[in-house]
Amino acid sequence: MDIYGILSGKSKKAILAVLFSAIFSLSASTAVASPSGKDMSIWFDVGGPVGGPYATVVQNGATQAADDLGVDLRVMYSDWQPQKMIENFKLALAAKPTGIVVMGHPGDSAYENLVNEAFSKGIQVTSVDTALPTTMANEQSKGFGYVGVSNAARGIHLAKEALRRGQFKAGDQAMVWGIKDIAERSDSTRGLISTLEEAGLAVDFLQISPETDKDPSLGTNVITAYLARNPNVKLIMVDHGALTSQMGNFLRNAGIRPQELYVAGFSLSPATADAIKTDYVQLVADSQPYLMGYLSVVQVVLSKRYGFSGLDINTGAGFVSQNNIDFIAPLAAKGIR
Repeated sequence: MDIYGILSGKSKKAILAVLFSAIFSLSASTAVASPSGKDMSIWFDVGGPVGGPYATVVQNGATQAADDLGVDLRVMYSDWQPQKMIENFKLALAAKPTGIVVMGHPGDSAYENLVNEAFSKGIQVTSVDTALPTTMANEQSKGFGYVGVSNAARGIHLAKEALRRGQFKAGDQAMVWGIKDIAERSDSTRGLISTLEEAGLAVDFLQISPETDKDPSLGTNVITAYLARNPNVKLIMVDHGALTSQMGNFLRNAGIRPQELYVAGFSLSPATADAIKTDYVQLVADSQPYLMGYLSVVQVVLSKRYGFSGLDINTGAGFVSQNNIDFIAPLAAKGIR
């Protein structure tokens, strides 16, 4: 039967229902199918601290997928610290779950032996947020996939979009607040800096400390002090979702008025949506962490149940600004966008 013929007369809602039914009912041979993830367990490192805005959206997606597929989900938190991520992986490995989902921040060299050990024990592994290209090349046929964005590409794309929309000129002062010392994770910060410098801007770099990485509220003093020393800065680019979400508060505390600076960053949350609406943040690249959580759980289940190889899924192609925030803000409030 031609599925296109079936779908052509349906509403969008009905089309989505059919598509998701097809994905999650591959094992069905009778009218009532068991969930694809029945009797499976997945340990998932969502990266940030408990309650962190970015990590919470990743967790929301993973939790929804686990509910849809009947998976027993165990969530781990690592405060964005690579060493904690490795410790979490070892803890998960000892528990012998069906699968483990990791943040790729520690890099290939840190994960390689652990991932090999997991696959040798029949445990599926996949990654989100930060790619592990060597591991992917070696283990993709076994089901190791990646859901997220290219860190190097995301930095370049956001910087180019900010330059296009903000109409800056050579010699303008910019600040990049990011991370330069965490393997592939730092490619995003490097991409921001190199793109701005190629456009002729004078770029200051501020390293996000481990303490601020964990607790974004500590960023208030960082921004206030920087702006006091650099009153002529025109552009601030923030390579951190939780810090982007707090930029409205940081700038208010520093006495900055809406639209006085052009601010661009990553990832959505209710606080970020408010900062966009109030003109404290002008541009956000949306890597859609809900999809990272959701689709990585799907990856583990499908690879384990049906032997599918790893998928490489790019979740971050769009930008959020005043132009589309009214549509997206309610979804951010629900922890979906």
